[in-house]
Amino acid sequence: MTASTHWIASACGQSVLERGGNAFDASVAAGFVLQVVEPHLNGPGGDLVGIFSTAKEPGIAKVLMGQGPAPTHATMEKYRQEGLDFVPGAGALAAAVPGATDAWLLLLKDYGTWELADVLQFAIDYAKNGHPLHERVCATIGKVQDLFQQHWPTSAELWNPRGAVPRELEVFKNPALARTFERLVLAAKGNSRAERIDAARTEWAEGFVAQEIESFVKHTHRHSDGKDHAGVIRASDLAEFRATLEPAISAEFRGVTVAKAGPWSQGPALLEALGILEAFGDEQLDPSTAQGAHLVLEAEKLALADRDSYFGDYEQGLFVTEELLSKEYLASRRELVGERASVEFRPGQIARASQFFPPLVAEVSVEEDVALAAGGEPTVSKSGVSNGDTCHLDVLDRWGNLVSITPSGGWLQSSPTIPELGFCLGTRLQMTWLTPGAPSSLAPGKRPRTTLTPTLLLKDGRAFGTLGSPGGDQQDQWQLPYLLRTIVGGYSPQQAIDAPTFHTTSFPDSFWPRRWVPGGAVVENRLGEEVIRELESRGHLVTRAGDWSLGRLSAVGIDPDGSYFAAANPRGMQGYAVGR
Repeated sequence: MTASTHWIASACGQSVLERGGNAFDASVAAGFVLQVVEPHLNGPGGDLVGIFSTAKEPGIAKVLMGQGPAPTHATMEKYRQEGLDFVPGAGALAAAVPGATDAWLLLLKDYGTWELADVLQFAIDYAKNGHPLHERVCATIGKVQDLFQQHWPTSAELWNPRGAVPRELEVFKNPALARTFERLVLAAKGNSRAERIDAARTEWAEGFVAQEIESFVKHTHRHSDGKDHAGVIRASDLAEFRATLEPAISAEFRGVTVAKAGPWSQGPALLEALGILEAFGDEQLDPSTAQGAHLVLEAEKLALADRDSYFGDYEQGLFVTEELLSKEYLASRRELVGERASVEFRPGQIARASQFFPPLVAEVSVEEDVALAAGGEPTVSKSGVSNGDTCHLDVLDRWGNLVSITPSGGWLQSSPTIPELGFCLGTRLQMTWLTPGAPSSLAPGKRPRTTLTPTLLLKDGRAFGTLGSPGGDQQDQWQLPYLLRTIVGGYSPQQAIDAPTFHTTSFPDSFWPRRWVPGGAVVENRLGEEVIRELESRGHLVTRAGDWSLGRLSAVGIDPDGSYFAAANPRGMQGYAVGR
């Protein structure tokens, strides 16, 4: 079974499974294809978080860590000297060390069976010979046309092949990206498959890719603050980074073990929200009712407040998570859930950590609103409604290997295209604060707290399902109703994905310019006028987002009878689930 946010990637992943590859081979092939066909949502210069279990160890959840750290010269002092109060949302100053490509190659080396050349051939073919551009890619290019034409000429050269915005379903080619992939294949030399893949990883980190990145970002270019800056990432930063594997953290909910990445991601917030909701009755947890939606929104606010106060890449992070998920702490948080919508930012008190209270900016300046509309930030629109910003894929093979990966960053609109490579850098550093003492403060060598957060589900000591979603801060918020509907409500996975969803905006956004909407709730109209009116009567500041606009989940898994399932998002007619 293969499910992802783009039909071509799903088809390629399934092709690998049909030809004898395992779930890891298929995931890597599909992942590189996503870099080609969803360039507005991810790229080789971005990052990823994965979670998986193997057929040999079906009860163990492992995390694939593809989140690069801040470069050596990315100091708060440097950014303050540039006149910045926040890390920009677009431009090379926002770039962490690219982690996605090395993470894909690590997964292939340690758990796959195919050669790199065979896995990359799908992406090479689509980059070299072309693929039909989805309407959303064209719309994104159109949104940043002025930026490209006036300030980012290398991006204009690539994304305006006829001097204009490409047409929907136009066959688009990226020969420079194809050459980058081909050069990695040529570098893959050695006596064993593992040695060959490691050689390609070295070429990426220490060879032509690292050198081209350093050479390019030394030139100033326009950032989302409206000023020109040079980037600080250097070839040595790439040379010092390698993706890693680490244990997952988990919590029980209604007999299901939910496994996530650690507090350097937002994953533990979903576990905390589930823990807050655990004590409520099944009849109270239907997200399609006003009572259920209200409880979900309030639990999310509390969990996200703790995320923003305590999560980050620091030594005490895991200890903090243990306390956040303790029965005593969850009970204290549950007491704060009332009948009225909270409009406060309410982190809890953690004994072993200092509480960080982030700046709460409810309004955005006219200049920032213009930059959001045309400056390359894909996760926020002027209406306050979240847009998709990421990709996702889930794969289950015949042996029972389960993989769930959320790649992001390196969007075509995040920074200027590096012409020799055919891609640009990511902007994950915008999730750090230029404030000393915060768990997610900017510091060299420190990972920014990422929003990427795939999920693995286990029961009776065995993994049985995965899921995930694009959506920035909304990723776990959209996964929570899915889990309630499938675990509590008896929905099928596809029914749960199709059902109307919602999320809160009552927390500081992880993305520049980091505003919040106190009491904000964004809902799909299909939730129903009666439910929406009751939410408003409870004090929620509701934004109607349209009928089919929120949530881009996909999922795969094994039913109790042993049969396999896959499900994907119908919104936008882009996601695709396939299997046999």
